Amino acid sequence: MSSTPIRWQIVGDYFENCNCDMVCPCVFSPGPLFTARPVKGSCEVGFAFHIDQGLYGELALDGLNAVVIARSPGIMADGNWSVAVYLDDRANNNQREALQNIFTGSAAGPLGGVVPLISTVLGIKSAPINYERQGKRRVVQIPGLMHMAVHAAPGLDPEKEILAMNAHPFAPEGVAMAVGDQGSTWSDYGMQWDNSGKNGHYATIRWSNQ
Repeated sequence: MSSTPIRWQIVGDYFENCNCDMVCPCVFSPGPLFTARPVKGSCEVGFAFHIDQGLYGELALDGLNAVVIARSPGIMADGNWSVAVYLDDRANNNQREALQNIFTGSAAGPLGGVVPLISTVLGIKSAPINYERQGKRRVVQIPGLMHMAVHAAPGLDPEKEILAMNAHPFAPEGVAMAVGDQGSTWSDYGMQWDNSGKNGHYATIRWSNQ
């Protein structure tokens, strides 16, 4: 008899920075999501997450962070993704297990939709993750491995963000169009990326497995 999946939900903030020039065709193209070829031929993208409020069953996840790194060698929908996951080292053992289930997609939710595209899990590590929201800028740091940051792309009104709704599976309500800061880099598992000046997004997230 299979066990009943643990119900979970999180509300928080996320951002990403990939190696495509703006605007990323993997998300915005004449075809369905992930069916256009990335600008550079392959996709190299980092996703950072901060949980403001979260429950995994009765377990609180408030204030914790996670990072997911993904690389697809060609069109994202064709699969063969390689991924790495970093989990907040402040999490206790139960929280770490919950974060791992959510951010690897094994507990369903938005990341569950990309699990069939993954062929290689490079690793899952606990690490100190510092996530910052600075107005229309987002920053995440993992000492010695990652400094990724994006800022809002300029619009007609400099006080407002350019928003794309009904476009991104992580935040269908809308993602802000953003650009990678200079020095937006990641290096681990024998790979090194610099996505400075490249495509980015950020948004509030409201996820669950219901």
